[in-house]
Amino acid sequence: MTATCLLILLFGPVYLVADRPWLFLLSCSLLLPLAWRRTRPAVAAGVVILVCLIQWAAGVEPVAGQIAVPLVIYATAAYGPAWASRTVLLAGLLGGVMLTTRLFSTTAESGILGLTIGALYTVLIWMLVLVSWTLGDLTRVRRLQLQALEDRTRRLEVEQMQERKLAAADERSHIAREMHDIVAHSLSVIITQADGARYAAAAKPELATEALATIAATGRDSLGEMRRLLGVLRSDDDSPTRPQPRLSDLDELLLGFRAATLQVAFEQTGVPRRALPAGAELTAYRIIQEALTNVMKHAGPKATAGVTLTWQARGLQLDIIDDGRGAAADPPSAGGGNGLLGMGERVSLYDGSLTAGPEQGGGFRVSAFIPYSEA
Repeated sequence: MTATCLLILLFGPVYLVADRPWLFLLSCSLLLPLAWRRTRPAVAAGVVILVCLIQWAAGVEPVAGQIAVPLVIYATAAYGPAWASRTVLLAGLLGGVMLTTRLFSTTAESGILGLTIGALYTVLIWMLVLVSWTLGDLTRVRRLQLQALEDRTRRLEVEQMQERKLAAADERSHIAREMHDIVAHSLSVIITQADGARYAAAAKPELATEALATIAATGRDSLGEMRRLLGVLRSDDDSPTRPQPRLSDLDELLLGFRAATLQVAFEQTGVPRRALPAGAELTAYRIIQEALTNVMKHAGPKATAGVTLTWQARGLQLDIIDDGRGAAADPPSAGGGNGLLGMGERVSLYDGSLTAGPEQGGGFRVSAFIPYSEA
């Protein structure tokens, strides 16, 4: 019974609209501002409040269009500025008092019963206003939270892209420094053999022929290295002078990891069809080093790893597999780690391929293929 009285009080007797068209126009005046309740909520709320004040001053009973009041309160709280949200809340609470005061001041009811009924209707109207405003404010808070999350996601994407670019540039710089000794060594060999061939050409022609063959082989290797180094820029002039590691140094590398309590199994199958360039061997060495380092970081204290080198007809296949928990807990590839980016940069210089990912049942696999250089 109370809910029915509230609906009648708020929305008015609809049957009067057919008899008095100006009540229909009043309803339309309340409902039309809802068209821009999201784009211009403060303006829509101002129009609705103005129409309600005119309606109250003229002593017109509530009409069906009064439903616009809770809707515009919700919209203003959800999409309007803070000052507009607080204004419609206060206006709604004050409007409830004004409405019940006007209605019961013109009725025959008086005394305690009239005051009780008026207070009850006022509380019910306030509850409707507060519920509408609270729902709108919750919607506004959720919308602002979603916007903050979207902004944070965009910032993280930009930062991640910048980090990847910096990591790639840094890795190129490291590659250029490491390859410096290889190219310098090749040129030194060419110069030395050329000088020897020139002096031996008259006395021992066979020695000159061997020297020329060495120059040709070294030149071909150096040409392949220079083609791959083209476009790689160095960030400084500091160059290491120590010899760079090759596949023949894997035993020492594996001994270092075993001394650090990582159990590593090593297997090599097949026979190389021809020798890889020194830079390609360095790349294979660094891939194994980085993969085993990731095993120690992410696979857990009791993880074991296996390194397999397979010499195929087209090149060298590398497989580094562990049985740890890195794939489930903190995989080295999460977020595009810089280590894997460095591996990819190195392999791409020799037209190779690299794949890395978790294994079914646990563990992690890094696989790389380095083809023979035919330059």
